[in-house]
Amino acid sequence: MRRAIRHAGAGAWPAATAAGHLTLDYDTRHRRRRRLETDAGEAVLLDLPKAVAMADGDGLELADGHWLLVRAAAEPVLEIRAASAEHLARIAWHLGNRHLATEIGAGVLRIRPDHVIEEMARGLGAETRVITAPFQPEGGAYGGGHHHHHHDHDDDHDA
Repeated sequence: MRRAIRHAGAGAWPAATAAGHLTLDYDTRHRRRRRLETDAGEAVLLDLPKAVAMADGDGLELADGHWLLVRAAAEPVLEIRAASAEHLARIAWHLGNRHLATEIGAGVLRIRPDHVIEEMARGLGAETRVITAPFQPEGGAYGGGHHHHHHDHDDDHDA
């Protein structure tokens, strides 16, 4: 089995020479070590020094020097739209207050489908719909990847 030993962000690796590609959902794109399968069916061991949050267009270098292109798989996401930018920002605040992975686009927020959060967003006046699309939430202010800010104190965000 071939080993993927290094990750490089989009634009930081020779994409034109990619020897193949992997289409991965959001959860699978945040790993350190895992058996993966290329789109052509070849087994690859992801064997990185630390977990990384891979994005669409990133590359994985194989131990033999070849590269694989990472593609974001389409998956169910909840799309949230609001009447104004201010209204959408207010909804984004509520999502962030709940530490939800959120993708921010022009006039739209995307999260994983969650009926409770969908009801909350509708209660705040948003329009929602479940679509199928690649999901690439914001990486966070503490390192650019899929990280959570861990608190050492009582954390009552709803107060």
